[in-house]
Amino acid sequence: MVTAQEPGTTAAEAVEVLREALTAAGIVLPSPGADLASPGLNLITLGRVRAGVALRLADAIRWGRS
Repeated sequence: MVTAQEPGTTAAEAVEVLREALTAAGIVLPSPGADLASPGLNLITLGRVRAGVALRLADAIRWGRS
């Protein structure tokens, strides 16, 4: 499994790790993916979400902090 500490992680790998973590938190983003327009930058697009999903995401981040 890829973690945040592993250098050289591709955007596609990071999307899968993110998708798994969000699913575990009960959050579904409709269209995360690797940004194909800028492969050299290794960017990820998260897509648009409804306000309720954004609030659940904020809660997951807030409560996940140590």
